[in-house]
Amino acid sequence: MNQNQGKKITVYDTTLRDGAQGEGIHFSTQDKLSYVKKIAEMGSLYVEAGWPGANPLDQEFFQQARDLHSPLAHIVAFGSTCKVKESPEQSDILLNLLASGAKTITIFGKSWDLHVRDVLRANLEENLRLIRESVSFLLQQGREVFFDAEHFFDGFKENRDYALKCIGAALEGGAKTIILCDTNGGSMPAEVAKGVRVVMQEFNPQELGIHVHNDRGLAVANSMIAVEAGVTQIQGTWNGFGERCGNANLSTLIPLLQLTGDYSVVSEEALLKITSFSRYVAELTNAPFDEKQPFVGRSAFAHKAGMHVDAILKNQRTFEHMDPAGVGNERRILISDQAGKANIWERLRRFEPTISKEDPRVESAMIEIKELEHNGFQFEAAEGSLDLLLLKILGKVPTPAFEVLDYHVWSDPLRGELDSVAVVKVKVGQDTVQIASEGNGPVNALDTALRQALVSFFPILGQSQLVNYKVRVLDGSRGTEAIVRVIIDTRLEHEVWGTIGVSKNILKASAQALLDAINWTIWKYQ
Repeated sequence: MNQNQGKKITVYDTTLRDGAQGEGIHFSTQDKLSYVKKIAEMGSLYVEAGWPGANPLDQEFFQQARDLHSPLAHIVAFGSTCKVKESPEQSDILLNLLASGAKTITIFGKSWDLHVRDVLRANLEENLRLIRESVSFLLQQGREVFFDAEHFFDGFKENRDYALKCIGAALEGGAKTIILCDTNGGSMPAEVAKGVRVVMQEFNPQELGIHVHNDRGLAVANSMIAVEAGVTQIQGTWNGFGERCGNANLSTLIPLLQLTGDYSVVSEEALLKITSFSRYVAELTNAPFDEKQPFVGRSAFAHKAGMHVDAILKNQRTFEHMDPAGVGNERRILISDQAGKANIWERLRRFEPTISKEDPRVESAMIEIKELEHNGFQFEAAEGSLDLLLLKILGKVPTPAFEVLDYHVWSDPLRGELDSVAVVKVKVGQDTVQIASEGNGPVNALDTALRQALVSFFPILGQSQLVNYKVRVLDGSRGTEAIVRVIIDTRLEHEVWGTIGVSKNILKASAQALLDAINWTIWKYQ
């Protein structure tokens, strides 16, 4: 199917507001400005950027956003209706929304009678007035107005007639788009489908949206059901960020709609960038990226079992639902003690495309890898070390870029934060360098000393950095003599790779992993 011929679905991105309500998620003003510029890669989307007047950060953003010229990112200001017994003209909330300069404004109002009584402490008719008059006032000021029917599905289940009256009030006020919200995230797909169908039959609104939370793990499924029932606008956040269990995940929902349904959501060019954009959002928030996310995670198209790999190399449809390149991702063949010759062969082909599956080096690599994994190595999490090993087996590793002649590390808890010192002596060609460096812990000190000793010879080391350090005791019954496994993740720009060391000495295992990380960086990028 031509991806641009299906029913058009509008994307409303609420990462900068709803996403920021998730634990550990924070956007500075500069983060938000950068985000709005970057999201142009995804095409024409609505971007809900915050609540003007609710806090200084959002106030500052909307002031600075006036200088942005991003025709593809439609910046939306978010807020509520005016307060009980308040006229719209006197509402600080609505006046701040207008002062933001946003051409599109989304306001939410109560559509569950429980909230009207117990939260607003108002009568039901007063709530309908708040909705109708707030929407009308903003519309009269020349703004495009969307209405979030907060808690719609809960209200629909308990007092159907009143929930529908709230929708009617927003439409009477002139709202362009009505968004049905599963604010508690507790609705089931059949309930969402029924609510959407009834609203479509009762009002046939110009545009109907869906806003779903993930408290039962159904946000994406409920959004899909809503679209099938007639919704034309999807709301969500990248990577599913949001309060409690998060919101509908746009990183999943967009490709799911576009690739498996008769819908046009973003351009084909934007779909190819969805993996990189999803990672960008995680990096912007400094949040861990969920590598098991559908479509965009590193594990989404990762294959480990030998029989699976053998099959997929013959026909990718055997164990993949789509071509990973279609969403900017890639297939990964994992190497472990479960790997067969097909896994090893496919990995070796990255460095020697013409190598035969029957080449003795394939068998040799498989035997060596399984022996190492038996001794505690785990290469599926350390692809940098794996590739160095395979290059060595292929005879493609050049003369070592450097040689570590000696290193010493010691710690003194009385030294304060920089409690460790490392001294390293390395040889590069005919040059010998000895460096001492302080660090926050022995591994940090050793890493810093090695980089300082080598960076003048290999400048690329100044751009890479250690981003994760994991230690696992492999045989706790042996106490302090137990073998430990250290895995280190290194990042250079947007690429991250792991390296590994195994030893009874935790510092020696760490040094192995660090040296592999440095050697791989030099080999690949220098």
